[in-house]
Amino acid sequence: MGGRVRAVALGAVLALLLVPSAVAASAGPAAAAGKPGVTLSKSEAGTGGSITVTGSGWRPGTLLMMLICGQSVPSRGVIGGTNSCANADGRAVTTDAKGGFSGRLPVTEPPEPCPCVVHVATVTGEKAEADAIFMVAGHAVEPLPKEESGGRISVLSDPRLDGSSGLLTWFGSPPSRTLVLTVGNVGTSPVKDPVFQVGTSHGVFAPQWEERQWRGTVAPGRKAQIRLPVELSAGAHGDYTISLRYGGKVLAEQPWGVGRPWGVTVFWILLCVVVPAAVFRVGMAVVDRVRPRRPAGRAVRHRRLRPGELTLRLPRANPVPRNPEDDPSSRAPALPWFTPDSDPGTGATGRLSAPHENGPTTQTRKGHT
Repeated sequence: MGGRVRAVALGAVLALLLVPSAVAASAGPAAAAGKPGVTLSKSEAGTGGSITVTGSGWRPGTLLMMLICGQSVPSRGVIGGTNSCANADGRAVTTDAKGGFSGRLPVTEPPEPCPCVVHVATVTGEKAEADAIFMVAGHAVEPLPKEESGGRISVLSDPRLDGSSGLLTWFGSPPSRTLVLTVGNVGTSPVKDPVFQVGTSHGVFAPQWEERQWRGTVAPGRKAQIRLPVELSAGAHGDYTISLRYGGKVLAEQPWGVGRPWGVTVFWILLCVVVPAAVFRVGMAVVDRVRPRRPAGRAVRHRRLRPGELTLRLPRANPVPRNPEDDPSSRAPALPWFTPDSDPGTGATGRLSAPHENGPTTQTRKGHT
């Protein structure tokens, strides 16, 4: 009887010791180490179905995005970046107070062939991501691109865009910035003059990649600051995303909000006002030259007086008297049928004489008296 009791007690102690180990093993190495982890309800499903994605070890109250991505494995991550994922069918989920979550994700075929993963990454705040292997039934499968041996570039700091817009950018000149970030060589051989690819994407459109070579050497275990020029097209405005890719893998992404070139808008408004006014002035000048002229007399008769043509003369307060002999208007006009010498009543000197005492006029007056 005592032996049985000892056996039961020993079994209970072993159970208590093994249960925590089994729970930690089922949660995965990431969860055991305190890192974000992801588990799936199914490892394979066909298009049209759905799976349950469960996570733990995330920051509390964090917004996450769940995607199905092709050409990816957990050891190398999403090789082609989010362009390899079914972005239109992704789902967002928020972690609880303990940093866990659970959500349903529809199964769709990614744009790249498998091997595939369910990729979970943070949307805001500090970057964190986790992948879980998943197989989309009926989707094509192709081998992954060979990983370059030797030196490997890894991003050590968040990228930033240095620079500012000038006056010419306000009038439609291409906006330009400098992408600055710190990278490190986690490989075993130096990386000399690496060629990066800088992509610019606007809204939901895929990025357009351009090669940018950085002159320098990154030794194994060392880090370096990379500065690469970025330029958009003329008149660009809105929300853009700048991506950096090296060796077929997207290393970093940085948003860029570009303001509207208001100088171009002001120019077009002025053009719409000035051009019609100039055309109107030219048309009026042509009409003024082509229309027939009026006769001079009528033109003078009906012509309006301009300001300054009409002069008002006021009389003086104390007019100065003028000499009558100097005033031509006070002289008696000469009759046209007499000359000064033959004017009746004038003598040889041309002056009038008094009536003679024996003249006919005097005698007549005396006879009547």
